[in-house]
Amino acid sequence: MSRTLDGEKANSQEPNCFRGAPCGSPVGNGASIVNVNRRERWERAAEWPLTAAALAFLVAYAVPIVRPSLPIGAVTACGWVLTGTWIAFGVDYAVRLGLAERRWQFVRSNVLDLVVIGLPVLRPLRLLRLVALLSVLNRAGARSLRGRVVTYVCGATVLLIGTAALAVTEAERGVPGATITSAGDGLWWAVTTITTVGYGDRYPVSATGRVIAVALMVGGIALLGVVTATIASWLVDRVQQENEQEQAATRAQVRALAEEVAALRELLIAQRETDEAPDRSVS
Repeated sequence: MSRTLDGEKANSQEPNCFRGAPCGSPVGNGASIVNVNRRERWERAAEWPLTAAALAFLVAYAVPIVRPSLPIGAVTACGWVLTGTWIAFGVDYAVRLGLAERRWQFVRSNVLDLVVIGLPVLRPLRLLRLVALLSVLNRAGARSLRGRVVTYVCGATVLLIGTAALAVTEAERGVPGATITSAGDGLWWAVTTITTVGYGDRYPVSATGRVIAVALMVGGIALLGVVTATIASWLVDRVQQENEQEQAATRAQVRALAEEVAALRELLIAQRETDEAPDRSVS
């Protein structure tokens, strides 16, 4: 009996070496590693379904706005699709939050995901992940950070213009005195606003439309800043490359000149020794 108790005591004092935990670590570390692995597996598995859900949301959101004369059945179906995407995004966020070891840190580092659940109009931003497929068409550019930035900025610009045009059209349609009454008007307004042109022929009059306009202006300025910084970075790199090439050529020329001077010195020394040889023989 005492031998059995001693054995159980010895086993209880052995380090935890299971479930991926390093030997000597407490059980909690092993559990946290398991949770992290499970969350990563979940995120990988849900990546493309959620991207498809974002695409379905964009289509279901756009169709009733572009075609306001749709039958009531089609409008109802689009509404169900919007509800389904909201549930999908909510379930994904809840699962990842439940698997997170530090939940407050997870919330702080995934603010956009939480905002996407609260503000449906931002849900198409999930489609930015599809922009990564463009790297197949531009592998050389995708290998560099600058190439990836340009790719994502182009994708974000298209999505921002499209979603803003749909949102402002939905907000302005039916408002007294509205100048944006169709999807074409909304698209024209979004393009002129994000490019900071602002012709003034189309403008929002409702409070919701003006909030959308402010968001689009801020987004346009941010994207313009990213584009400007990217172009400036490219120009600086080009100038630096040119300077390095010129410096390399200058160094090569200096090296060749030094070699010629050394060769001339050796030739002069040899000539002097040749001229002094007869004088020594005469003396």
